[in-house]
Amino acid sequence: MHNLQAMNCDIFVLRHRHSGAAHLLAAHVADGVSVINAGDGRHAHPTQALLDVCTIRRHKPDFGALTVTLVGDILHSRVARSELHALRRLGAGRLRVCAPRTLLPVGLEDWGVEVHTDLDRALADADVVIALRLQKERMAGALLPSEREYFRHWGLTPERLARAKPDVLVMHPGPINRGVEIDSRVADGPHSLILEQVTTGIAVRMAVMATLQAPDRR
Repeated sequence: MHNLQAMNCDIFVLRHRHSGAAHLLAAHVADGVSVINAGDGRHAHPTQALLDVCTIRRHKPDFGALTVTLVGDILHSRVARSELHALRRLGAGRLRVCAPRTLLPVGLEDWGVEVHTDLDRALADADVVIALRLQKERMAGALLPSEREYFRHWGLTPERLARAKPDVLVMHPGPINRGVEIDSRVADGPHSLILEQVTTGIAVRMAVMATLQAPDRR
């Protein structure tokens, strides 16, 4: 990585399958060069969390009054880790996670969140529901029996969503597995902000890069 210090660039955007890759790169670039973590392994996805909290704020600006439920593969999700970190920093009232026990990290309660395996309870009176993508290799690795079984217990359907607040916001970082983690009637329904997340993501990531290129940052 020593050659990186000789490269003429202000920003590196790095997406990598290994956790900690962005941190490692940041330690080897020249002074004044910024590294944007676009997702590293199971560790973090900071810009996804930024665009999601920005999307939430447009509709529900009082974070302290919110109950937010994340459902899906918490164990392997870099999105979940960044979401929980951002929501805690913004003072979200109640944070809940819901997943099969095989997809829940050990010691998750220490993160200051409620841990559920029953989706009906996790959705009760929720203001925001964030469904996470289920990667099919988890089923191949015997962490889950099948897509059908997962959807039966943890899939987000209109019937389950009715347990949340009437004005609940539904989000998903994408890409969506329809009929696995979320029903199409929910993904395309009136509560869904999924397309708005995509639009907001462009603006947020442009803002991050613009901020890092500002004259006072160089």
